[in-house]
Amino acid sequence: MSPHNQTLKKRFRFDWRSLIEKNVEPINARRHKPDNWLMVICAIMLVIGLVIIYSISPALGLTSGTSGSYFVERQVLAIVLAIVAFLITANIPLDQWRKYYKYLILAAILATMVAVVLPVNPNYPAHRWVRLGSLSFESVDLLIFAILIWMAHFLALRMKKGLITNFRKTAVPLFALLIGVGVVVAGIQSDLGSTGVIVIMITVLAFVAGLPFRRIVIIGGIIAALTVVAIAIAPYRIARVETFLHPDTNCLTTGYQECQAIIGVGSGGIAGLGLGSGVQAYGYLPEADNDSIFAIYAEKFGFIGSIILLALFGALFTRISKIADKAPDNFSRLFVVGVLVWISIEALINIGAMIGLLPLKGITLPFISYGGTSVVFFAAAIGLVYQISRYTLYNVPGSENSLTRRAGINDYSSHGRRIGRAYHPDLGDRS
Repeated sequence: MSPHNQTLKKRFRFDWRSLIEKNVEPINARRHKPDNWLMVICAIMLVIGLVIIYSISPALGLTSGTSGSYFVERQVLAIVLAIVAFLITANIPLDQWRKYYKYLILAAILATMVAVVLPVNPNYPAHRWVRLGSLSFESVDLLIFAILIWMAHFLALRMKKGLITNFRKTAVPLFALLIGVGVVVAGIQSDLGSTGVIVIMITVLAFVAGLPFRRIVIIGGIIAALTVVAIAIAPYRIARVETFLHPDTNCLTTGYQECQAIIGVGSGGIAGLGLGSGVQAYGYLPEADNDSIFAIYAEKFGFIGSIILLALFGALFTRISKIADKAPDNFSRLFVVGVLVWISIEALINIGAMIGLLPLKGITLPFISYGGTSVVFFAAAIGLVYQISRYTLYNVPGSENSLTRRAGINDYSSHGRRIGRAYHPDLGDRS
């Protein structure tokens, strides 16, 4: 390397590192067009969910004793609130979310405490909801969103300080968080499904941040042992495991929902029965509008429709993973990875349970299931990912300028618009 190139390299390195050391986020100077496909895909899935709810609303009204438009109206309200949440998170600067994450954590803790102390609904005997008249709010969705922002901040800070491998300052706080989630969400709220989502999300983020794999395995082993204990001390969880292993022997008792879900999926055939047909929503399949909505979807749209829905989820996951790959700093990257894990794991659990590959866990299908809380917080998370997509790092196609790539600098035309394709920047230079 020539002396001139060495000097140029040092200059780029110094400029970039100085921005990190001063805690200045250089992304404002690189604002560009966001990933609008992310918004389009989510909007399509929200419309699909609304169409499904509309098609089964007469059945839901008949079985619940409400009007036929009750569920549709509430789902429309949920979508409106989701759009508002998306606009808020997509436009409030990311550093503000990072700066005031403590208030979000406090709100999540308070909501969880309120849900625990409030009387339960006899139809849903678990301390998971904050109920205000006819409206209900599931506290765990806010808790997951708050934990996600805190995790991204915590791990990015540890990476910046070179403490990601420090057991006392990194692994111990994460393990304490996992224990707290296990006691409150799995123990008090009896929500083992959401606990599993949180545990997987925390584990993946710790691995991506660089926590030694051996420590992750040790912590994972402890969590697995505690999970076995949690299942063993709850008879209904044991019944669910037995039903999952032998669903055909319990179709009239503990395995009723699993069997009806498989019947619903299978009855759809290749092209489905159509929106105006199908009987599973008329009291045969429990939670037809929520946990079991994929079975209803498959009944109406068949194998072809199911493949299209899976393709939409695949496209969404691809867009999110590309944004994570090109995120401008470690906080953004970790947050986007967390959102990817959150949505993909919930979709996997929901769909897997409906086709008999996984036990039922009461997990909604993102953007499709009926329910305001999950729709709103998924939209809020996507809003932040959408905001991050405005600041992803780019380079000119075919460019051999490795100094520009390593410096994390975007290339723009004379009109200030981005040009070229994305690249994978040097992760060691992110903060």
